[in-house]
Amino acid sequence: MFPVILLLIGLSGLTIPVQAAPGLLDDLFSIASELFEEIYDYTTDDTEEISSAELNETIDWIFSFFDEPEVCDPNPCQNNGVCEILKNDRYKCICPEPYIGKNCQNERNVCKKVKCGHGDCVRTQESPFYECTCWPPYLGSNCKKASACDPSPCLNGGRCVKGRTRASFTCKCPEDYSGRFCQVGPNDCYEGNGESYRGFVSETVEGLECLPWNYYLIPFKDFEGNDGIGAHTYCRNPDGDREPWCFLKEKGKLRWDYCTVKPCSEPEPVKPSTTPAKLEFSDCGKPQIRISPRIFGGRKSLPEAHPWQVSFQVRPKGSNATFSHNCGGTLIDSCWVLTAAHCIDENEEVRLEMGGVNLEKNDPAKQFLEVEKIIVHENYTETPEALYNDIALLKLKAINGRCANETSSVKAACLPTDSFPDETQCTISGYGTTEKEHAGSPQLLDAKVLLISQKRCMSRNVYGNRMDDSMMCAGYMQGKIDSCQGDSGGPLVCQKDETHYIYGVVSWGDSCGKKNRPGVYARVTKFIDWIHEKMRAA
Repeated sequence: MFPVILLLIGLSGLTIPVQAAPGLLDDLFSIASELFEEIYDYTTDDTEEISSAELNETIDWIFSFFDEPEVCDPNPCQNNGVCEILKNDRYKCICPEPYIGKNCQNERNVCKKVKCGHGDCVRTQESPFYECTCWPPYLGSNCKKASACDPSPCLNGGRCVKGRTRASFTCKCPEDYSGRFCQVGPNDCYEGNGESYRGFVSETVEGLECLPWNYYLIPFKDFEGNDGIGAHTYCRNPDGDREPWCFLKEKGKLRWDYCTVKPCSEPEPVKPSTTPAKLEFSDCGKPQIRISPRIFGGRKSLPEAHPWQVSFQVRPKGSNATFSHNCGGTLIDSCWVLTAAHCIDENEEVRLEMGGVNLEKNDPAKQFLEVEKIIVHENYTETPEALYNDIALLKLKAINGRCANETSSVKAACLPTDSFPDETQCTISGYGTTEKEHAGSPQLLDAKVLLISQKRCMSRNVYGNRMDDSMMCAGYMQGKIDSCQGDSGGPLVCQKDETHYIYGVVSWGDSCGKKNRPGVYARVTKFIDWIHEKMRAA
């Protein structure tokens, strides 16, 4: 057996290039097979026999030297990117136009240097991946030439009437037709919540014109399918909102609003449910609606998209002051909310709000709950450099034996059972309030961030030894969106198999959107045992 060991040691010195030519690998496998036969002949002639199991183990051990890295299986490159294997178990994504990023996950701003004059720059499917769509009556590749009523933009028999200038006109519409171009007919209405609406209204309730759905700032590709979205400006409801809506641009900023589409019939009043609310939540991490990736960068969060989101509101103890939003939190059970320890102040009275998406609007979906007990991690430490073990639990006060009621707008997020890999895209949500930036937004915001490796977070040019293994960072090293779009104490949620897990709690950072300063979060997986222990003991 000793010669076999010597032979294996010799083989262990072999090194194979990561991208060895197929012919070379075939030759090496052939040589290995002959060596195995020699090993077998030697051991069967010797007085010391080798078992078949031992031989198979030896063969497997040798073949492990010929295994190619599996970093490209499955392919980490998105949007049809090609994965190329590099040395040291690394890979490179070769991205098709117009995609960029480590995993081809981002789309290049093809309209960055394009000037469309009196029009909008929109994406197209073919090179150069953009074009200018002109506002009538402007024409040309750059939308600079005005030609009122030639051709006529009026539809459905509408008559185009020129104005006093070469760029002004009006459409005189036939009876029962309306809209700037007479595009809205007498039967233009929506059923239900308007997901099936395919009409031609393109105006918001504020009287503003809708943007094309393929406008360059809108992630149009996320809507491809049967949602009625396309290269047009008509109102749609691709994400299950309450009624049709569209994007618009006001003062250089992109926002959204509902449209002037009328319902086909008045909705029947909702009868109050006689079914008592359940004491235990049915499923965690399952929002009622599908979450569309379009709403990132802190633009808009839909009702029911983040049903575990909690607004942590405070006022001075003993006062009659109005409660104000201070931090975020995550509902993890009917009677439990997870938040950051640094949000806790013994001199403040706490109230929790959940179920809504706007702090300033009354909403029947909202629930307001009081806190019975606050549990701060025993090893929570605040230093000028960082916050350690920055996590706390809030036990809600039960009323008639129940705390939060599970509805389509109020659900619990799941606690993680495994770690998510680096570069996973996750979601942060909140009202834009952090420990340093107290001026937030009444509208619930959300943003997409990437999980960043611990090694990179702890490198000297990022956070160095200020971080420990109870922390993690997420965001963009280039200095884009980070936890300033969320709340201190708010959730970082990652998704797997259509289930959403609370993976991080917004903790601290170094300014907002600063290069090499991503947001820092309490790593929930490090506190799972602590969470379960405190919930059982309370």
